[in-house]
Amino acid sequence: MAGKKYVIEVEKGKEATGDRPSVGPVYRSVFAKDGFPPPVPGMESCWDIFRMSVEKYPNSRMLGRREIVNGKAGKYVWQTYKQVYDLVIKIGNSIRSCGLEPGGKCGIYGANCPEWVVSMEACNAHGLYCVPLYDTLGAGAVEFILCHAEVTLAFAEEKKISELLKTFPNSTQYLKTIVSFGNVTTQQKEEIEKFGLAVYSWDEFIKLGEDKQYELPEKKKSDICTIMYTSGTTGDPKGVLISNNSIITLIAGVNRLLESVNEQLSTRDVYLSYLPLAHIFDRVIEEYFITCGAAIGFWRGDVKLLIEDIGELKPTIFCAVPRVLDRIYNGLTQKLSSGSFFKQKLFSVAYQFKSNGMNKGKTHSEASPICDKLVFSKVKQGLGGNVRLILSGAAPLSNHVEAYLRVVSCAHVLQGYGLTESCAGTFVSLPNEISMLGTVGPPVPNVDICLESVPEMNYDALSPSAPRGEICIRGDTLFSGYYKREDLTKEVLIDGWFHTGDVGEWQPDGSMKIIDRKKNIFKLSQGEYVAVENLENIYDLVSEIDSIWVYGNSFESFLVAVVNPNQKALEDWAEENGIRGDFNSLCENPKAKEFILGQLNKIGKEKKLKGFEFIKAVHLDPVPFDMERDLLTPTYKKKRPQLLKYYQGVIDNMYKSASKPT
Repeated sequence: MAGKKYVIEVEKGKEATGDRPSVGPVYRSVFAKDGFPPPVPGMESCWDIFRMSVEKYPNSRMLGRREIVNGKAGKYVWQTYKQVYDLVIKIGNSIRSCGLEPGGKCGIYGANCPEWVVSMEACNAHGLYCVPLYDTLGAGAVEFILCHAEVTLAFAEEKKISELLKTFPNSTQYLKTIVSFGNVTTQQKEEIEKFGLAVYSWDEFIKLGEDKQYELPEKKKSDICTIMYTSGTTGDPKGVLISNNSIITLIAGVNRLLESVNEQLSTRDVYLSYLPLAHIFDRVIEEYFITCGAAIGFWRGDVKLLIEDIGELKPTIFCAVPRVLDRIYNGLTQKLSSGSFFKQKLFSVAYQFKSNGMNKGKTHSEASPICDKLVFSKVKQGLGGNVRLILSGAAPLSNHVEAYLRVVSCAHVLQGYGLTESCAGTFVSLPNEISMLGTVGPPVPNVDICLESVPEMNYDALSPSAPRGEICIRGDTLFSGYYKREDLTKEVLIDGWFHTGDVGEWQPDGSMKIIDRKKNIFKLSQGEYVAVENLENIYDLVSEIDSIWVYGNSFESFLVAVVNPNQKALEDWAEENGIRGDFNSLCENPKAKEFILGQLNKIGKEKKLKGFEFIKAVHLDPVPFDMERDLLTPTYKKKRPQLLKYYQGVIDNMYKSASKPT
């Protein structure tokens, strides 16, 4: 990898042997050239993360929520680290008084809130397994997790109590206690007690352990602190066992990384907690903020009110999934297009000027302070005015959105990559490195990375020009296995290397570009292999569409697709072409389908796709792929079997009506 800058080679690559594919060289971050950073002395567990911060920053703000006065949201009201600690001790005593011993399982179900973190820390204190239940999953998955993990006590958001009741009676073979973050209705209490379970409101539960005192057990690095269930695109969720060591190792690496780029956190930093704590991405971010004695403010749980919460909290670090950043991008561009010609021209000139400066190597703050002050400061104020880092994870961020936000947000925009199995943080792009646009950056400084060739997809990890292959990870951040699924663990953990299933390409500067998914490959009737994720990434570049699902199978010779068109783009096209109708009727219009298909073919030609990789027919769905119809995972990955089931009729019709090539 000529000219590499941000990684160092630590082991040579290996040619294919027998049934094992070839493996590329092993690399690690240049920030770990003298070895991986050790965990903080005395930090043996997640409990120590919190305990040590309470000792260092007892009076610093820790958890905040907006007070509601006369039905209106006011300012954030804060609890200090010491106040939270005192509450955690009470909740821990109450849990133990219900009969749970170290190693017991506590479920947490609901949107992020201070009680969520208090419950989690109480689990950490007493060596209990914290088992998050996805806020976005239906009763079927919640029931599966409760039974599979053998959860005996479940904390739940007030409005989720009714969802827990839907898991009865199956879950009651393990579940013995339910604790509401708020109140419990008389009817709910009667229903729950009918099954022999105890149920408490939050205030009642705090009092339960007031006259009891339990010794905190000794905790080891190897102890499991949480079972995180991955949503998965097929089959039942898998319980990922995360140890104390994985989280404290990750924190040491993130700390080294931020210090190396002069972006370390302090007690002055503020974080908006809205991404689900049930996912590893937000969990480790919040653990890191706690390490630094920083403040965590919670949203009100409504995406329509998110920008308002941001304006009140004024966070310094903003973490997001691409769908949130897409909304911000669309909101900004629509607002701009509705402005005067003068404002549009001013913005365009300022954007081009600053973008050119950044492309020449200037930092985002040096590229054009005048443009920042006169033009882009309004965008910055829209994010509260204090954001200095925007981190995107969980799914790929579109290049045009990342490039745009790097210029207009007046903040570093970084893209990261990781999995639940790797404790979230594995790669992250670096501030002011414009060449890393469209990549997930170099590895964090506590893992080793290599690529393994995927011969059936023509990906060669030993290619001298562009090494490509399945991303494999080694290091202490890795999970301890899948709960009760040793067979699945052995499939992905081979000789200490975790095989991610994602295909990456090393860039000359040592950053990684995610280009495909190993398992998302199928064969057409004439024997051609189609790497569908790579195709979708290319077709996603079409600005007239918001999302695309490409489909094919071994009984057909060509591809079809279901597309979520961009509403404004389609309506603008209709107006220009004298076509009437609302968005729904436009999606049914054959001319609109021809237009979108033409745009897809255009990008296909630009990217020199092979003939069989072109789409032959499209269906336009005005309703975006969503979790409500079980078409996406909670991290917005496409559920391909479910998409096929949902759109089967549409697919059949497209194959019938499209003329097959001879």
